[in-house]
This record gives sequence, C-alpha cells and structure tokens, in this order.
Amino acid sequence: MTNIELVLNMAEKNNGMVTSSEITANGIPRRVLTDMVNRQLLIKTARGLYQLPTAWEDEWLIAQYRYSKGIYSHETALFLHGYSDRTPASFNMTFPRGYHIKKNWDIPILERYAVKEIYQLGIITMESPAGHKIKVYDLEKSLCDVVRGNETFDIEIVNNAMKRYAKDKNRNLRRLMEYAKLLKVEKKIRNYMEVLL
Repeated sequence: MTNIELVLNMAEKNNGMVTSSEITANGIPRRVLTDMVNRQLLIKTARGLYQLPTAWEDEWLIAQYRYSKGIYSHETALFLHGYSDRTPASFNMTFPRGYHIKKNWDIPILERYAVKEIYQLGIITMESPAGHKIKVYDLEKSLCDVVRGNETFDIEIVNNAMKRYAKDKNRNLRRLMEYAKLLKVEKKIRNYMEVLL
C-alpha cells in the first residue's frame, strides 16, 4: 500500500478527516499531505488538519483544532449534551486564564477564561454532530457554568436545561453539588433542585 493509499484509508476511517500528527505517528512523511493537497486528494481545512473532498466539513472539529486549548462550554456544551434545542450561532469555549487566542473571524468564538483548577474541571470527550471527537465540559460543569453566568444567558435555556436535568435518571447530583460549591453557585443550584425535584 502506498503512502497516499494509507492516508486515504486513515481519513476514511476517521469520518473523512486526518491530521498531520496522525500521519507522523504512522511514519508517513508530511510532504505526502502537501502532495495530496496539490493533487486535490485532500483539502487543508486548518493548520495540520485535512479532509477528503467528499467529507462533510466539521466546523466543531476545525474550531477545536484551531483553538486547541479551548473546551466547549456553557450553552454550546448544553447543546452537545442534548440539553438545548438551539443550535449555537457561535461557539462558547473556555480557555485557561492568561492564555491569549488569536481570533479567526471565520469561526465565531465567544471566549471565556478560567483559573487552572476550574478550567480543568469536568473535561470529557464527546462526538461532534459530524462524529469527530471534541473536548467538552461534562453536563454538571456546563449547568454550573450557565447558572453562574445566568445574567448573560437566555434564562429560558438555563431553566429548560435544569428541568431536563431534574428529570434525567442518569443525573449525578453529588457531582453537580461538588462543582456548584467550587464555582460558588451552590445556593442557586440548590434552589433549582429544591423546586424541581
């Protein structure tokens, strides 16, 4: 099998996407990617990220690839968890405090910043709507985030998410309250749960 065939095979197994780091890890020279782009076998969607011409462009993956320290959070995370029906017009991403991002205006990002301990709290891997692995805050952290900043969020989204959570048989109230205490929203979360449970 040639290097080009290997790369095409890798991309097909990964929903049409392949990264330069995956290529390197498999012992394939990166110049093969350049050759494949020149021959229109691949499209370069971001630095180090390539897709097959027939693949559906995954803006979720592209945003996360361009902003590698960004974790999908707040309303965006609620959407990914199925706790909001509103498709985000822009992506909420949380970055470590002190980290400066260079905004890319073709990807609408609402950046938020958190101290290291809070930034690292509750990071999980989920699938984007196109089936690629992306980093998202878990449900309990996302709920605490939107309650914490509810003056800047649509209260209807917050209320509906809290109602869904109260009915969810897989909810983890212990984790929710641990996060609420760390994020200083314990009283607000407790008020929601007392009314809804």
